[in-house]
Amino acid sequence: MSRLSTIALTALAPLAWGSTYAVTTQLLPPDRPLFAGLMRALPAGLVLLAATRALPRGAWWWKSAVLGTLNIGAFFPLLFLAAYRLPGGVASVVGSVGPLFVAGLAAALLSERPSARTLTAAVIGAVGVSLVVLRAGAGFDALGLLAGVAGSASMSAGTVLTKRWGRPEGVGPLAFTGWQLTAGGLLIAPVALLVEGLPPALDARAVTGYAYLAVANTAAAYWLWFRGIGRLPATSVSLLGFLSPLSAAAIGWAILDQSLTPVQLLGMAIAFTGTPLGQLHYQRRVAPVPASVPVLVSVPMSHQTSFPETPRISSPTR
Repeated sequence: MSRLSTIALTALAPLAWGSTYAVTTQLLPPDRPLFAGLMRALPAGLVLLAATRALPRGAWWWKSAVLGTLNIGAFFPLLFLAAYRLPGGVASVVGSVGPLFVAGLAAALLSERPSARTLTAAVIGAVGVSLVVLRAGAGFDALGLLAGVAGSASMSAGTVLTKRWGRPEGVGPLAFTGWQLTAGGLLIAPVALLVEGLPPALDARAVTGYAYLAVANTAAAYWLWFRGIGRLPATSVSLLGFLSPLSAAAIGWAILDQSLTPVQLLGMAIAFTGTPLGQLHYQRRVAPVPASVPVLVSVPMSHQTSFPETPRISSPTR
């Protein structure tokens, strides 16, 4: 599969995450963000485990727990907390620093040295997202800001470690996704019970909404996301996250009758410019080899729920 095809398939994940707001506000019970996160992660993870019949072995038990915590279990609650305490889309702007976190971690752990073009793309994307989601009088809350930064850092670390550790030999991306969703869901479950109490009664609309979030928005989307991490530079993948708030804005306009101002349209255009710009190239550090040492060259084998306020768009949803 070509690099362009891989990028296009990976981009479907943040585009799907952008639908979370519309589904949540139209179909799910109100004021249950942790339960929504639990229903997204745990059922999807268990279904993937049953379908693939593959469990972690050896060190992959703790590695799966770490990745599941960073990408799902810690990220979801922090994202929800930021979304509820930072009205006006501020959480989205805080979350947009994620690619810069990934760039720094990738340089340290993966020897991926981002080019000036990649860093420029990250800044352009953040500016574009800001124009789309920020409004006059947007609120700032210390706890919300801290949660937003921590959530972005958690997902960034999970992205880089997913790239660094790869997958065990013979384990496909579906099973690998199932491990992380299950681990993250099990972490969220007791927190949701303590904070929100027993699950609410569910009608047909809620069941439909949770089913969509679990299958399309989580199982399929995270499978594409982790698959992309395995095939693309970590920083390039993280830059695709800008598509999530843009997707949410477009869906809000098309389905929820939310208006888009000229400034928002300009921001979308800017963010869309930054996203492909970050996919063009990156540099990998190569350690110098003494001339006296013979070199054997081998060819390697190829290998986010947020709740923005109407009509505002909150943090990038995953």
